[in-house]
Formats: sequence, C-alpha cells, structure tokens
Amino acid sequence: MSRDPKSAFEVICPCCGARLTIDSGLGKVLHHTPPPKHAKAPDIDHAAQLLEKEKARREALFAQSTEDQKHKSELLQRKFEEALKQRKDEPATPPLRDIDLD
Repeated sequence: MSRDPKSAFEVICPCCGARLTIDSGLGKVLHHTPPPKHAKAPDIDHAAQLLEKEKARREALFAQSTEDQKHKSELLQRKFEEALKQRKDEPATPPLRDIDLD
C-alpha cells in the first residue's frame, strides 16, 4: 500500500497545544509532538499578592457583616420601643377568641 504524502496533515490540539500529524487515508496519528514547555516559571510573588488581596477582601466583607449585625440589633430595639410606646397609650383589652366572634 503506497502512502500519498498529501494524505497526511497536521493539527494542533486545542487542549494542550500538542502537534499531531494524521494520515487521512488510515485515520491514524502518524506523529505526535508534545506541546512546548513553558520556559517561564510561575510567579510566586504575584500569587502571594493575589492571596493577600483576597484575604483583605474577605476581612472587609466580614467586618461589614459584623457591622450590619450590630445595626440590626439596634434597629430591632428601636422598633420594639416604638411599638411598646404606641401600645402603652391604648387601653388593655382581652384578646378575641373564636367563640366570641359567634
């Protein structure tokens, strides 16, 4: 079986960047070239800065949540005092029962 040089073509893997030479007649991979290695090492300083920014953001969110909870209790206390003040002026009546409605 003779191989036609035009039947082979190259593709680049979209996932890893490897170069594949494929024979269209056979439907098989003829050659695989691994993806190029990244010469640049990961930047540890940049990663540390990102972690510090994320830590600061979390702390700010926690502080805001704590402050909201403090104000929430004050707000509920004020609402209670206002309702108590309004009810203090009204005469006390016994509660209605279902049997009283008949």
